[in-house]
Amino acid sequence: MRSPRRSSVRLKGYAIAAVVIGGLILLARLADLLVEWLWLSSIGYASVFRVILSAKVFLFIAVFAISAGILWAAGMVAHHFASGPRVLALHTGSSGPPRFIGMPGDVAARIPWRAALAGAAVVIGLFIADSEMSRWDLALRFLHQVPFGEQDPIFGKDIGFYLFSLPLYLALKNWLYWLLLWSTAIAAVIYGIRGDIVLGPPAMRLAPAVAAHGSALLGLFFLLKAWSYWLDRYLLLYGDNGVVVGASYTDIHVELPVLWLLASLAIAAACASLANMRRRDYRVPVAAVLLVSGGSFLLALVYPALFHRFYVKPSELELEAPFIARNIALTRRAYGLEQIEVKPFPAEQGLDLAKIEANRATIDNVRLWDVAPLLDTYAQLQEIRTYYKFLSLDIDRYRLDSGYRQVMLSAREFEPAMLPANAKTWVNLHLLFTHGSGIVMSPVTEKSAEGLPSFYLRDIPPVAAGGPPVGQPRIYFGEGTRDYVIVKGSVPEFDYPQGKDNAYTSYQGRDGIAIGGLARRTLFAWQQGDANILLTGYITGQSRILIHRNIQERVLAIAPFLSLDRDPYIVASGGRLYWIQDAYTTSRWFPYAQPGFGENSNYIRNAAKIVIDAYDGAVDFYVSDPADPIVQTYRRIFPALFKPLSAMPADLQRHIRYPEELFRIQAQLYGAYHMDAPEVFYNREDLWQFPRAPAGIDGTNAPGAPTPLMSPYYMIMRLPGEADTEFILMMPMVPSQRDNMIAWLAARCDPPAYGKLIVYAFPKEKLVYGPYQIEARIQQNTEISQQISLWNQMGSRVIRGHLLVVPVENSILYVSPLYLRAASGQLPELKRVIAAYGDRVVMEDTLGEAIAALFKDSAPSAPSAPGPADARARDALAHYDRAIERLKAGDWSGFGAELDALRPLLEKLGADRDGERR
Repeated sequence: MRSPRRSSVRLKGYAIAAVVIGGLILLARLADLLVEWLWLSSIGYASVFRVILSAKVFLFIAVFAISAGILWAAGMVAHHFASGPRVLALHTGSSGPPRFIGMPGDVAARIPWRAALAGAAVVIGLFIADSEMSRWDLALRFLHQVPFGEQDPIFGKDIGFYLFSLPLYLALKNWLYWLLLWSTAIAAVIYGIRGDIVLGPPAMRLAPAVAAHGSALLGLFFLLKAWSYWLDRYLLLYGDNGVVVGASYTDIHVELPVLWLLASLAIAAACASLANMRRRDYRVPVAAVLLVSGGSFLLALVYPALFHRFYVKPSELELEAPFIARNIALTRRAYGLEQIEVKPFPAEQGLDLAKIEANRATIDNVRLWDVAPLLDTYAQLQEIRTYYKFLSLDIDRYRLDSGYRQVMLSAREFEPAMLPANAKTWVNLHLLFTHGSGIVMSPVTEKSAEGLPSFYLRDIPPVAAGGPPVGQPRIYFGEGTRDYVIVKGSVPEFDYPQGKDNAYTSYQGRDGIAIGGLARRTLFAWQQGDANILLTGYITGQSRILIHRNIQERVLAIAPFLSLDRDPYIVASGGRLYWIQDAYTTSRWFPYAQPGFGENSNYIRNAAKIVIDAYDGAVDFYVSDPADPIVQTYRRIFPALFKPLSAMPADLQRHIRYPEELFRIQAQLYGAYHMDAPEVFYNREDLWQFPRAPAGIDGTNAPGAPTPLMSPYYMIMRLPGEADTEFILMMPMVPSQRDNMIAWLAARCDPPAYGKLIVYAFPKEKLVYGPYQIEARIQQNTEISQQISLWNQMGSRVIRGHLLVVPVENSILYVSPLYLRAASGQLPELKRVIAAYGDRVVMEDTLGEAIAALFKDSAPSAPSAPGPADARARDALAHYDRAIERLKAGDWSGFGAELDALRPLLEKLGADRDGERR
């Protein structure tokens, strides 16, 4: 038999181990908390830390106090009414299975019940409070909620109730369920130890106190279940029967009354169970459980299914039409689709050189460089050293000396993984190599004679050749920098390579937490799990540690309640580099709205534009959609966090753009939700989708792989009916299961029209070729296909670029670049441009030559006339020939001048002809 002293010693050992483990966990959390406070204070957001911490602490204390109190009370009630003292013994008989029986004894009497129950309540309460503490966001949104200003069509509640209140009520309900479950478990353990619960054979026996306590708990369960049924009424607005998203005809006419009935049954069952505390008849709780569970099965599952199948299904369109209309209207509201303006686009075939000249800004900015080949080219020409890397390619526009230009640019970031293995020392990674250097920028259309991009910005330090000057090119905060660095140490920081030597620098920015003292060094060594911070001799009294250097991690550490766009982009402004990050407010609680993206979310707004200084790490939040009630609520919670968009520097405002991720979501949903008639929506008569991509970027698609779809793309163009050229994001649309184009969707990016969405719809009776059909015509062109086959056989690899749909005036032009890369090389070269218009497809060296070839027959021919008219005709032809030459050379200024000189000659010839006729 085990010695009581030995058992006591072992129990003490377990207690000490538990205290030590708990202390280490608490110490780690406190260290993280202290570092977070130091960091947020250093960047000016201490108020955000205080609000979030206060909410977490208050919620933790409230949940812990209530949970521990209820659990302790439940345990004490069971202890008070238990029969004891008894203890459980395991009896194993040869004639039957093992069974537990209650036996008299003095072991239970020696248990310090009050202390044990208090300890159990505290431990379980801590776990519950810790899990519920993460719901601080729900609590603050509930307390500071802003009304949406519109009501749902069923219950007449403001939509803000669903965005802010309903999620909290559901979380509260789940918490109460857990409390009831733990209370039941604690009571069952106590009654079992005290011998009031005996598990057969021959039969299960429950003491009267157990029956009374169980009836009380069951009554509370049924009361909670009644509240759950009451809340389930609102969840009907999120249903999906395949025809209607939201409450359907069956939901309103069957499910809703059934939920009221089930709530009434649950209340009746609760009353019966509570009354059974005196009677203690096992048949009452059994009957109550059967009544509620059986009623739920028959009324909430079987009856609605039969009703839908035999009554609704035969007349589905007629009965569901009003509910489909609600789904359409509220889905359009949830995704901002109701603001889309629809305009006709005639898709004419009247494009000529004169109209091309009138839209020269559009042609000058047609994107011939695709992301993948250009990124490879940047890597080969501009990474300079192996430890630099271009992680992504951004598309933006700048007003330069050469005009309003669309450009592609990328930040040259330091990539620790690219260091040689023997150079990946702690000093190199955290003290010496601390930052990237500069950006590379090139126009989207131009190329050199060798087929390489022309550079507006290049090299280290950055050299501007037509691009914006960059006086502070160092990138301490970027897309790939995730580890900490220590600046202002005794080791100079590597700046950039300079011939055989290197240039060094010392960080002079405002970011960083002082780390010179022993206490700070110990704290960060513990928090970062890196003892070198404490042991190194390179840290001085002025040293600072930079953390959260990845820009998205940095933003989320300040505002974890925002959802971030996947593509932050770099901007050169005022000689410095900035990152612009789009942020969204999202919800899955918008009634009647179709889920359209991650985790069944059905509401999204581009609520904020966030600017991060690549050198200083300063983060500024600007509200870009002040009408959004969610961001209005967060502005109430964090009044010092958000600024109006007008407070953003004017030059940075010129670089904000409509986010591609949001545009993609809206365009996908608009493919179905542009149909506002329930009958048309029900039959999916006019369903749109993204066009199939003509080919992969390498010219092939993997066998058996699904055909990829086109992605939205930015371009500079003059929208039909508009006077000025602007930066837009656009997407062609095709009918479902068809390849001809039906419309194109544009999002305007330039102020003051920023954020406006327009659909240009084609006449339905006219065939307009879609990208996939144009690609088929390109492949059927014998001259082009033969040339591509020849290149592929000569040790080169042909890379087909993406096909772009370029609206010009009221017509559509198609452009696709073609690249060559040596079979063993990694340097793609832009060698040809394919252009298509109407029935013609051409391939030339440059875009200007391709356009000249496409429209060589579009210029008016000079009529023959006797006498002086002959000279004018010859002059007109000479001007025309020179215009074509200027166009092929890419000299748009010369091209325009020749056309201007041609016009009066043609007008004079026309006047002469009219005079002859008279």
